[in-house]
Amino acid sequence: MTNAERRAYNQRRHAEQRRELAAGRGVQGVAELWWDEARRIARERAADGDEGAWHDLALTLTNYCQRYRQ
Repeated sequence: MTNAERRAYNQRRHAEQRRELAAGRGVQGVAELWWDEARRIARERAADGDEGAWHDLALTLTNYCQRYRQ
């Protein structure tokens, strides 16, 4: 197994472990996983010169907060 293959394998294994732990915490754990994934995607896109994912995430969070804010 090459270093890149080992790294990819370890990342997949770690992600699966995190999903299992999150599922054990219920819907809050699942939401936290999605939050982490959304930030990861936005960071990767920004690193490639595309800030659009951050803008979309900000808009989504704005809409969510406006909907549920008391």
